[in-house]
Amino acid sequence: MSHHLVEVKDLEYAYPDGTKVLRGVSFRLTHGEAVAIVGANGAGKSTLLLQLNGCLWPQAGTVRIGDFPLNKGTLSYVRRTVGMVFQDPDDQLFMPRVYDDVAFGPLNLGLPPEEVEDRVMQALATVGAAHLKDRPPYRLSGGEKRAVAIAAVLSMSPAILVMDEPTSYLDPKTRRQLIELLKTFKHTRIIATHDLDMVLDLCSRTIVLKEGQVVADGPTLAILQNDELLHSSSLEKPLCLQGCPVCQGRKAPAD
Repeated sequence: MSHHLVEVKDLEYAYPDGTKVLRGVSFRLTHGEAVAIVGANGAGKSTLLLQLNGCLWPQAGTVRIGDFPLNKGTLSYVRRTVGMVFQDPDDQLFMPRVYDDVAFGPLNLGLPPEEVEDRVMQALATVGAAHLKDRPPYRLSGGEKRAVAIAAVLSMSPAILVMDEPTSYLDPKTRRQLIELLKTFKHTRIIATHDLDMVLDLCSRTIVLKEGQVVADGPTLAILQNDELLHSSSLEKPLCLQGCPVCQGRKAPAD
C-alpha cells in the first residue's frame, strides 16, 4: 500500500529571521506504523509536521507521500492522504456547528450529500461525539474540541494521520479514552508530543529531534530507557518507567 508511505529526505527549514528549525531531517515510514516525534520545545516537531501536508514548504530536501513528491501539482492528493490534527483545536474549528466542521472536508471533495452525512456521523461516532453535532464549537470543552477536530480529519478518510500534541487540553479520563481510540486506528500515525507515557502506549517507534536534527530513531522502549539520550535531549523518562521513589526508599515490613 504505497499511499501510506511517508519519506522525508534532507529536509531544511528556517524562519524568516534566519533561525534554522530543521537541519537535514530524514526518515521513512511505511504502512501502519505508529511513530512518535519527540523533543524539547523548539526542537522542530510542529514545523516538521506542517511540512507533511504542505502547510509549510521545505526550503531544501524533499517530502514524499505515497508515490508522489510534495509539490504544487500533488498538493490536493497529499492533503487528502495526510490528515492533520493541529495542536490547538481552535485553529481547526471555524464553522457554526460541529456537524458543519466535520462535513467541511467531504463537501469540498465534491461528495454527494448522502455520503457526506454518512462520513460525518461515522467520524463523530468513532470519537464518541455524535451527541455534539448541533453544538457550536465555541461551547465545547477542550477535550470535546479535540475529539471534534479528530473527527473532522477522519471524515476525509486519510491514509496517514498526523497529530500535534493530541493529549493537550485533556483531563486524565479523556486522555485515556483518546489513547484507547488511537490504538484502534489502522492508519499510519505520526504523533508529535511531550506525553512520553502515551508514546509508550501507542508507538512502536520513536524519532528524537534535537535542535532540528534527528539524534535517534528506533524502538520506543529502547529510546525511552536511554537515560543519556533523554537527558541530552531535555526529555524525562515516562512516569511509568521511573518507579515510585517513595516505594523504592521504603523498607519491607518486618515479619
